Amino acid sequence: MATVKLDKLDKQILQLIAADARTPFLEVARACNVSGAAIHQHIQKLTSLGVLRGSQFLIDPEKIGYETCAYIGLNLKNPERFDEVVEELRKIPEVTECHYTTGNFDMFIKIYARNNHHLLTIIHDKLQPLGLSSSQTLISFNSVIDRQLPVADILKETSEG
Repeated sequence: MATVKLDKLDKQILQLIAADARTPFLEVARACNVSGAAIHQHIQKLTSLGVLRGSQFLIDPEKIGYETCAYIGLNLKNPERFDEVVEELRKIPEVTECHYTTGNFDMFIKIYARNNHHLLTIIHDKLQPLGLSSSQTLISFNSVIDRQLPVADILKETSEG
């Protein structure tokens, strides 16, 4: 995938909205010394280029009763069924991420469960029927770093290179 060329205004906008996505466009416009319409156009451009991917409120899983976070490496009996398995994983609401990986696993998923018993039920009733040859589960005790890329540093690096 090609890297997108960003102009100075794009970079300013990204810095401001990365700090707080709820910043009104008119406030971003004032900070960038341009019109609100210019901000709208740049946001639309950044969205259409895939630089910006939506805006959302983040729900803390633990606050709504999902106390167990686990990462599971999956190996498939039939790797040619990869796309079918991914489609089945999409149907499991507790699966929040799925990655194609190198190394010991065909894919790696992130999952939230109410507790360890719920996690076992998901693995046994929802994951095993997908045709796994093996899996390895790692339970996360706590996320100590959970952030986006540091936009200001990255944008500075891209303008220097």
